[in-house]
Amino acid sequence: MARLTEVYKNEVAPALMSKFAYKSSMQIPRFNKIVINVGAGDAKDNAKVIDNIIDEITLITGQKAVPTYARKSVANFKLREGVKIGVKVTLRGERMFEFMDKLFTFALPRVRDFKGINGNGFDGRGNFSMGIKEQLIFPEIEYDKVDKIRGMDITFVTTATTDEEAKELLTLMGAPFAK
Repeated sequence: MARLTEVYKNEVAPALMSKFAYKSSMQIPRFNKIVINVGAGDAKDNAKVIDNIIDEITLITGQKAVPTYARKSVANFKLREGVKIGVKVTLRGERMFEFMDKLFTFALPRVRDFKGINGNGFDGRGNFSMGIKEQLIFPEIEYDKVDKIRGMDITFVTTATTDEEAKELLTLMGAPFAK
């Protein structure tokens, strides 16, 4: 599955070099990491929820996910400081490219009425965030074993300095942006 690593080296980097007229190959934008985050508000009542989410995210990414904890207490949400309320995993290197390949080629096309990724998720500094409404679009998840349909946030962190460079990088890597 080292396909995207080779695509980046052989096709994407030279295309970006010529389009943006970089003077050095170190200026070419590249991916630092991908962060996947799942929030579970109902985890404060049932501790098993976090374990199920960790198992699902570990299946999807191939890397063990870690729980996230509440930083402060909020009485209106009946939330106490230090309670597990979510799960996150940070992918780098080969696992990052494998997940990206799986997301762009298998998972996103399985979304019902998929017309492309909304291009409004850029932060102004070359990073892109998107949300997915259900984890069932990934081929590793078995429908019968899912206790609740959960969404997730996926953030692509790049070395690009502008949104235009980051969008071009993601497009050349195969991200299906909406036209």
